[in-house]
Amino acid sequence: MADEDKTEEPTAHKKKEARREGQIARSPDVSAWAGILASSFVLEHTGRAMMRDGRELLIMAAALMKHPEPSAALGVLAKGLRAAVFDSLPLALTLLVVGVAMTAVQGGIHLTPKKLVPKTERLNVFKGLKRMFGPQSVWELFKQLAKSSVVALLVWRGIKKAMPALVGSGHLPLEQVVGAVVDTALSMVRVAACAALVLAAADYAVQHRRLHKQLMMSHKEVTDEHKQSEGDPHLKGAIRSRALALSRNRMMADVGQADVVVVNPTHVAVALKYDAARGAPRVVAKGAGVIAARIRQLATEARVPMVEDVPLARALHRSCEIGQEIPAEMYTAVARILAFVMSLRARGSAAGVHHVPRPPALAPSGR
Repeated sequence: MADEDKTEEPTAHKKKEARREGQIARSPDVSAWAGILASSFVLEHTGRAMMRDGRELLIMAAALMKHPEPSAALGVLAKGLRAAVFDSLPLALTLLVVGVAMTAVQGGIHLTPKKLVPKTERLNVFKGLKRMFGPQSVWELFKQLAKSSVVALLVWRGIKKAMPALVGSGHLPLEQVVGAVVDTALSMVRVAACAALVLAAADYAVQHRRLHKQLMMSHKEVTDEHKQSEGDPHLKGAIRSRALALSRNRMMADVGQADVVVVNPTHVAVALKYDAARGAPRVVAKGAGVIAARIRQLATEARVPMVEDVPLARALHRSCEIGQEIPAEMYTAVARILAFVMSLRARGSAAGVHHVPRPPALAPSGR
């Protein structure tokens, strides 16, 4: 089926699950050869320090042989152990730092305990044969042959270049000859490590491409994952509609407890409730169109007075939410309506739709 084609890019959740399962694009050769290259610069210092300390230990050992004492022998042993630890510490730290850094570069450092859990599928003979003769094995074989050939070629060229100097160095001191051999060997190691790192980078690119291809998803998988993480859109819509209906029912139930409903006169309706103990008047229900008509119907049934005030109804509907107190700039207008409603109730004629009488304009004074 077309939906089963892996044509979609892997999602962030899919990549996260892959890292949790230990599926990370990584080439061991990158860390190994980077460590060898870095060690070649530290090894010279480590070798000199070991030779210096070894010379001192041999002198101390010769003196100890002339005057053997257990305490002196223990002192020589302790010094030798300390020298071995401190001399090799820079090399060990270099390998540790480079290894961690190369691991972080190749996808980060992730603890994958699931890799330690034994799986019976790994004991499947047919799958083992498939892996042995599959594309992965062909690439591994090609990689090993290429790496061995390049390293062997570079080492041979280095030895061939250094051989005349070593053969003609019979008249040179031994220390100088050893230094030349060490320098030549370190140069060959560095060149070979650089070449191997290039092959390791190519191997990492192949591993990354293979993993990306394995993590590709079908359209159905992307849709299913979205439903699991975000929820089914139809179900979410139904829940949202249900919540809206419950909220609307609660709002409609509060209409009968309102003190007044401000209308416009048919399109907008806002029900207000005033409780002196709670502060300013609050909006207990509001709506437009069909909801406004339902509010007016409930107000009529509950004999809640309705007051027609077009500007105020629009302003309340626009700026107030249900359960919210009215803004301070509307106190005067709402107070005038509440006072009018209280006067109607005092006369026993509060039900129905009313118009608040406007205060008469002041006539200009004359003589």
